[in-house]
Amino acid sequence: MNGADTAWIIVATALVLFMTLPGLALFYGGLVRARNVLSVFMHCYAIACLMSVLWFAIGYSIAFGEGNALWGGLDKVFLNGIDADTLAGTLPEVLFFAFQMTFAIITPALIVGAYVERVGFGFVLIFSGLWMLLCYAPVVHWVWGGGLLAGDAPLFGEAVKDFAGGIVVHETAGLAALIIAVFLGPRRTQTHPPHNPGYVMIGAAMLWVGWFGFNGGSQLAADGGAAMALTVTHLSAAAASLTWALWEKVKFGKASMVGMVTGTIAGLASITPASGFVGPVQALIIGAVAGILCQEAVNLIRNKLRIDDTLDVFAVHGVGGIFGTVMIAVFGLGSWAAQLGSLVAVGVFTTVVTVVLIYLVKAVVPLRVDEESEVNGLDISVHGERAYDHAS
Repeated sequence: MNGADTAWIIVATALVLFMTLPGLALFYGGLVRARNVLSVFMHCYAIACLMSVLWFAIGYSIAFGEGNALWGGLDKVFLNGIDADTLAGTLPEVLFFAFQMTFAIITPALIVGAYVERVGFGFVLIFSGLWMLLCYAPVVHWVWGGGLLAGDAPLFGEAVKDFAGGIVVHETAGLAALIIAVFLGPRRTQTHPPHNPGYVMIGAAMLWVGWFGFNGGSQLAADGGAAMALTVTHLSAAAASLTWALWEKVKFGKASMVGMVTGTIAGLASITPASGFVGPVQALIIGAVAGILCQEAVNLIRNKLRIDDTLDVFAVHGVGGIFGTVMIAVFGLGSWAAQLGSLVAVGVFTTVVTVVLIYLVKAVVPLRVDEESEVNGLDISVHGERAYDHAS
C-alpha cells in the first residue's frame, strides 16, 4: 500500500460523491420549475443511496470480478474476500471499491436530467437500479475491468482509451437519457425558464470542483499524471465556458449565465476520456470546440428533432463524452479502430439494454405521472412537500 496514493484517492472519492450530492442535484434542481425542484433532489439522493447498496451487493463484482471478457462474475459479491488489508494496486481494495461506487452513483443520476418534471418515482428507482447493474457495470468491466474492449485480447485489436468515463459514464448515460426522453414524450409545459439560475451556477461550480476527483482520481495515484489530469480538466472547462458564452452572444446577442455554466459541464464531459492522455494545449482545443459543438447539439435535439431531453443530458454529456473519446484518436494517442469501434459497441449495447428495461419496468410501474400530478408539480403530488412556503 502507498500512503500518498491512498490519501489522495480518499479525497477523490469524497469529491466525486460531492458531484452528485449536492452538485448535480443543485445544477438540475435550479433548471426546473419551482414545483418540481424537490423531486429532482429526491431523485438524486435516492439514486445515490440505492446505487451504493447495489454496487456493494453485486455491481462491483460484475464490474471488477475475475470473470471473463463479458462480465466479472459473482466472486466479489458483498465484498466477499476483501478486508482492510486486501490491495488493488497500491490502494486498499475497499477504497478502490468506494471510489468506483461514486461513479456508479453519478452515472444513473446524470440520466435524471432527461425525465424531470414528468416521470414516476417508482420507475426512477427500479430502472436506475437495473440499468446500473445490467448496462453500466458490464461496460465498466469491458473498459476498466480487463474485459471485452481493453483486456488481454481486445475486440478491436488495441485496448480502448477511456481514462475517466467518456464511454463508460457519459456515452451510456447520454444515450439512456435520450431514449427515455423519446419514450416519455414531451412535457405538457416547456416554456417556463429555470426557476433558480443561482442554484444552477452553484451546482455547476460544485461539479467543476468535484471533477478534479473524477478525472484526477482516475490516475489512482498521487503523482504527476494525476496533477496533469486535474490541470487539463480545468483548462477544458474554462475554454468551453467561454466559447459557449461567445457563441450565444454571436447567435442571440446576449451571453447567459445558465449557458456559460452549461458550457462548463460540456468542457468537463469532453475532457473526461482524454484527461489522462492529453496536454494543456490539446485540452484547450477540446474545450473550445466542445462549447460550440454541444450547444449546437442542444439546438439539434431540442429544436430540430423536437425531443424533450429536458436538461440536455445527451447533447452535453453524451455528445461531449463521444467527442472527447474521438479526439484521443485525432491527436494520435489511441487507435481509431478501438476508439470508434468501442463507441459503437457500447452504444448498441446501451440502446438495447435501455429499451428492454424501459418496457420491463413500465409493465410494473407507470413510466409517467398522470396529467394532474404533472400540472400540480411532482413535489406536492408525489412527495407531499413544497420547496418554498411563500406564505410563511
